[in-house]
Parts: sequence; structure tokens; C-alpha cells
Amino acid sequence: MATTDVIINIDSELKDRAQHVFEMLGLDMSTAIAMLLRKAIYQQEMPFEASARKTSRHGAFGCLKGKISVPDDFNEPHADFKEYM
Repeated sequence: MATTDVIINIDSELKDRAQHVFEMLGLDMSTAIAMLLRKAIYQQEMPFEASARKTSRHGAFGCLKGKISVPDDFNEPHADFKEYM
């Protein structure tokens, strides 16, 4: 397979940090970028979510609303510990 050079401008700290992660995974920068490109081609889309919405790393505030509930007796002593009370 023939190869070609790709020249990009990127923040040097970002490059160094990414390179460190790739090295921990046993990859070099060229292999990691090639993997990204192959996955984009295979999926015909970005292989990660790209959004203009401002969200935190763990999701937008309120994204779990209605999915978590706390029982009414949450603060009551648990039956297993009654002998210690």
C-alpha cells in the first residue's frame, strides 16, 4: 500500500498529550490517525459525537431527571443495623 505525507498544524501540547496516550496503547501517531480515518470511512460519519451543545464531560445538567429516585425512608436506619442502635 502506498503512503502519503499529511501535514497538519496542531497545538504542540495537544500533540504531546495525545502521543503519550497512543504510546500507552502501543500505537504511534500515524497508526492512531489512520485508525480514526478508517473508522470514519467505515461508519460514514465522525466516529465520536460532535455537537455544538455545551455539555459537561458527563452530560448536560438535568439529563438524568426522572431516572433516579430516592426512597422516602432513605434516612431511616437499615434493619440490619437495628441491633447496633
